[in-house]
Amino acid sequence: MISKNIKFKNFTIKSKKKNIAGDFKKLKKNFFEKKLNLLQSLSKNYKYSYNKKIVDKYKKFNNFLVVGMGGSILGTKAIYQFLNHKIKKKFFFIDNLKSKFNFKKKNFVNLIVSKSGNTLETIVNSNLLLKNKKNIIISENKNNYLNILAKQMKCDIVEHKNYIGGRYSVLSEVGMLPAELMGLKEIKFKKLNYLISNKKFVNNLIQNVSSIINLVKRGKNLSILLNYDNKSESLFHWYQQLTAESLGKKSKGILPIISTMPRDNHSLMQFYLDGPQKNFFTFFSVIEKNTNKINSKYLLKSHSYLKSKNLGKILNSQIKATQNVFFKKKIPFRSFEILERSEDSMGELFCFFILETILLGRALNVNPFDQPSVELVKKETKKILLRN
Repeated sequence: MISKNIKFKNFTIKSKKKNIAGDFKKLKKNFFEKKLNLLQSLSKNYKYSYNKKIVDKYKKFNNFLVVGMGGSILGTKAIYQFLNHKIKKKFFFIDNLKSKFNFKKKNFVNLIVSKSGNTLETIVNSNLLLKNKKNIIISENKNNYLNILAKQMKCDIVEHKNYIGGRYSVLSEVGMLPAELMGLKEIKFKKLNYLISNKKFVNNLIQNVSSIINLVKRGKNLSILLNYDNKSESLFHWYQQLTAESLGKKSKGILPIISTMPRDNHSLMQFYLDGPQKNFFTFFSVIEKNTNKINSKYLLKSHSYLKSKNLGKILNSQIKATQNVFFKKKIPFRSFEILERSEDSMGELFCFFILETILLGRALNVNPFDQPSVELVKKETKKILLRN
């Protein structure tokens, strides 16, 4: 267990924890001394750049359109999908270029997010979608494209703190303003104050990072995410960017690959079990109450073992079976079992993965906060557009 909300089983491989423990102590000290500002956004004491007036202004609306790319939108999308059972409003997400937008409802609030305010795809999509007066822009406090446009159109402007990178921004204004508009309680996501001093959480985090470093040194840098929860797909797209963009530097890094389970038992499992062993795995599941039950009336005798079983029981059996096979084949894996689908459990996951990424970056001797090579593609795209 790493908390009352999450049952966590670590990698079984042994690894040295001393260096990672030292890095964590520095990280903890930086948090309490407020020397690493982005960590403050994970804290319950974080001061947002928006106030409750903007929440009150827009909470009466039921339809929202979120426009952004990468870290500007992935966290919000993850929250909406994971906690959809608690949300009565409709949120739609535009996170790629599309030739056409087909929205039947017209009474939307547009929420447009870009840290730089100059993201090409966000500018293009915004240009096609900004057709009413209900617009919120989240961007850095600079004279960038979106801020200039927002002032011309008299949109509401919320500052994206310049010290928080997009992929780390989910618990800042970027994710928490939308969460409040969804009707969720933002304070429940803020778990770092509790977790960073929780011995179980800290020990699991340190052992987890130590094990991953050990695996990477052995040539295993493909992180396969075996996702058994269909409401967590967006969460792992968020995690995928966080890990890949933070650590993929200096010919180092970890590439997360999302695998939809149990569907991929019938397409990729053969490769996982008998292919090149360059992978380590994460099992992820959520306990669901009142899942559909097998109809025994239409069950053949050959499959009587399914009698009275519900989908949760069947899925759990598949997870255990796969883990047993992995253990026998000495394939490294860890597992997360979410005991309750809530703001609290999601906040704990966000904190765990963000701290994990920062510690992995330090252990790999790469800067987990920049993405220098991404700018090369942006500059080259602009050159081509200017020539044509």
